[in-house]
Order: sequence, then C-alpha cells, then structure tokens
Amino acid sequence: MAKCNICGKGVQFGHNVSHSNRKTNTMWKPNIKSVRVKVNGASKKMYVCTSCLRSGAVERA
Repeated sequence: MAKCNICGKGVQFGHNVSHSNRKTNTMWKPNIKSVRVKVNGASKKMYVCTSCLRSGAVERA
C-alpha cells in the first residue's frame, strides 16, 4: 500500500550503518496520505504522497 498513485513513489531499501560500521537492513517508506481527490469531476479516494499534495499535482475534493 505504501505507493503513491500519482508519481509511483514507493518503498526504498538500504542499510542502517552503525558507528562500528555494522550494517542492518532497513526500509524507508514515503509519507503517504489517504485523501479524497477530484478525478474527471468526481471525487475518488486515493493514496497520495505529501510531495504531490504540496506541488499541486492533485486537486483535493
């Protein structure tokens, strides 16, 4: 579910690196919000990242 329906931004994987240089697996999730959006004049519930909301890529209903 952690995927933006507008830009497709999703989960990223990598390593947490400690001071002693030990590496453990981690993942970073985008800031996804469930919002009502106008699509072709009708309102629809979508999962949108906050960068798309701030940039005006979608219009809230």
